[in-house]
Amino acid sequence: MFRPASHDPIPYGRLALALSLGAAVSLGITRFAYGLLLPPMREDLGWSYALAGSMNTANAVGYLVGAMAMARLLQRMSPSRLFVVGAVLATLFMAASGFFTSAAALMLQRLLAGVASGLVFSTGGLLAARLGARQPQRSGLLLGLYYGGTGIGIALSALLVPLVLTMAEGRPHAWSWGWWAMALLCAGATALMIWPARVLDRLEATPPVPATGAAGSMVVPRRFRWRDFAFGLLGYLGFGMGYIGYMTFVIALLREQGASATAVTVFYTLLGLAVIASSRIWAGLLDRHRDGQPLARLNALLGVAAILPALTTAWPLLLASGLLFGAVFLSVVASTTALVRHNLPPSQWAAGISAFTVTFAAGQIVGPTVVGFIADGPGGLARGLVFSAGALWLGALLALRQRALN
Repeated sequence: MFRPASHDPIPYGRLALALSLGAAVSLGITRFAYGLLLPPMREDLGWSYALAGSMNTANAVGYLVGAMAMARLLQRMSPSRLFVVGAVLATLFMAASGFFTSAAALMLQRLLAGVASGLVFSTGGLLAARLGARQPQRSGLLLGLYYGGTGIGIALSALLVPLVLTMAEGRPHAWSWGWWAMALLCAGATALMIWPARVLDRLEATPPVPATGAAGSMVVPRRFRWRDFAFGLLGYLGFGMGYIGYMTFVIALLREQGASATAVTVFYTLLGLAVIASSRIWAGLLDRHRDGQPLARLNALLGVAAILPALTTAWPLLLASGLLFGAVFLSVVASTTALVRHNLPPSQWAAGISAFTVTFAAGQIVGPTVVGFIADGPGGLARGLVFSAGALWLGALLALRQRALN
């Protein structure tokens, strides 16, 4: 594998940070900022929790389509170009969401935004993995920086959306301005993503070093096979089902419990900042382990964070829940990319990352609707988060059985 010389001019850290804006767009804004708009939209449009959850289910279906299309689209264009094209499309679909009140039309926009975000997030992960391969000693940190970019989107949304909603108060469907504000955030991030895309497009992909046997015969590089990663994929499915319920409904639960708009802003901003910090917190764990240990440990911690709001209304514990959740959940995604990178040659990373992205999307399809359905019944949103915690803990147990392949 290529190891950079001491005079290597590539600005690895700055490239990873600029790439992280793709995660900010695809998850931090396009996916998670919806949770900030859910309470006013539900009140204005008369939605049930099941319908509100189905909006993010539609987004996850689109994400699945985007992830599945990635491999075919990469045959026609470079990952860098697909990365930017997906971000442009996500920006347009977010802006379009502010022009509709029909549930069917809004669901279509969430679906299309999901397709675009799936393309951005998965191609960005591939680019970050390739960047990490050029500095193996810092690969965990570089991956963490990319996925931690989701926190940038969360924090910016948490600061901007409540302000915009306050300014638009009294206007018909004031929540529409929140969608337009988020589209502007996406547009700004997309413009800044062009630089890393161009730089990485110029860097030649490092070809895998051919291995030879004792007699000098060539050893065929390992190919990605679903069964080799079965327990890791199942553990990741549990993560997809569990984490999305929390991110979709925790703001609505806090508002139900009487939290003020300022308190919600503080909670969500701190969660986003914790996501950004997570790149350094867990980098060593991702570098040390070639098996499912990181995925298992992080899933277990997330289960603790998810269940706290279901058990207490004490504000310090609720803040602790947000901080712990933010400090962990995107590192789960990074752990699967690290698992692929540790166990497969570079030529198979796209296939491996695509498989985990598809599994992630499948879990997200189930999670919001199930939690919303539970929340419409006795026990409300608190009982829905119990389901989320259970899915995360089941995912942790399954991930423990994932072994390193070599």
